[in-house]
Amino acid sequence: MLTMLIESNSAACTATEALLNSEGICVNVTDMGEDGLDLCRRLDYDIVIVASRLSDMSGLDAVRGLRKAGVRIPVLVLAGNLAMDQRVRLLDAGADEVMAKPYNGSELVARLRALVRRSRGHADAQITTGPLTVNLTARHVLVCGTQLHVTNKEYQVLELLSLRRGAALNAEVFINHLYLDGEGPESRTVELFICHLRKKLAAASGGDRCIETVGRRGYMLPAARAA
Repeated sequence: MLTMLIESNSAACTATEALLNSEGICVNVTDMGEDGLDLCRRLDYDIVIVASRLSDMSGLDAVRGLRKAGVRIPVLVLAGNLAMDQRVRLLDAGADEVMAKPYNGSELVARLRALVRRSRGHADAQITTGPLTVNLTARHVLVCGTQLHVTNKEYQVLELLSLRRGAALNAEVFINHLYLDGEGPESRTVELFICHLRKKLAAASGGDRCIETVGRRGYMLPAARAA
């Protein structure tokens, strides 16, 4: 999951970024609303977190700017003491969720995952494709009903493929969603992840590698095989 965090309060920004990173969520951070809007127009984020008060604009203006720019991904607003009419205006402007500060970390992560899951058309926390099931809440992988041991990065690959089932994802997409800024490996690393996962999946399922290669476009889990 790749998240854009727009937060002007440095302490709050550091705490939120650390929380999300501890949950295996990659985060790009900016303290300026205009910079956040520009990044969201150009990059393929799963969700945006916006503070209700920013240095250069209000959270309401940021939400309006995102929707005016055609950014359709979920937007969660973190707000302090907002009156009910202010919360209503945020929701009417296109925010998907308004969550109070100080927030509970587990609840924030759960809400983020639920918003992303639903935005990709998955009502359930478990996404099943053929013999493969990815549990987004427990962060477990099952093959034919039996839990499969995978590394953290391998899980993230399967989570991304499951959430975007039916779409071909290239190496750049995987790198952006799996690594923090400055950590990005070469595309060869993604190929190795896919190779190792296919071997594990085939061994556990009796031969089904599950992940398909789509020409030169990348890799995908085919939507047609959904249970």
